[in-house]
This record gives sequence, C-alpha cells and structure tokens, in this order.
Amino acid sequence: MYWDVKKVAPCENYRLYVELENGRRGYFDVKPLLTNTFFSNLMDVDYFKRVHVVLGSLTWPQEEDIDPETVVEQLTND
Repeated sequence: MYWDVKKVAPCENYRLYVELENGRRGYFDVKPLLTNTFFSNLMDVDYFKRVHVVLGSLTWPQEEDIDPETVVEQLTND
C-alpha cells in the first residue's frame, strides 16, 4: 500500500527515521510504546537497532511489530 514503510533507520532516544512508499519521510517515536510489556525488549538499545521492514511494518527479530497505519498517524518531521 502507499503508506507502507519502505525504509527504516534507528536513531537516538528510541526514534526511527522512516520512509513510506508514498514518499513521505519523518520520525517515529517508539518511547510511548515501551511501557507496554509486548515492546519491553526494545528498551535494550542494541535490540532496538535491529529494526527492519517486513511487509510494510516495522519489525524486530522476536516478532514485535508496528503496523504502518500507526506509523503514518504519528510520523513527525522533527
């Protein structure tokens, strides 16, 4: 889909630089999700940096994922 994530790069302070299929770019802040036990592994910075894209979603090795709709809603330019 046009809002799928096509590229991701980890940044400092639990932020991700994201590029979408429709050309939009920006930053997604993962910090608010870290209080959820499902995402607790992401508090390990080395693990957090292992983010990659699977079927348009932000994904980590133990199958934690964030759907592209969530990314689009919270994407910022700063």
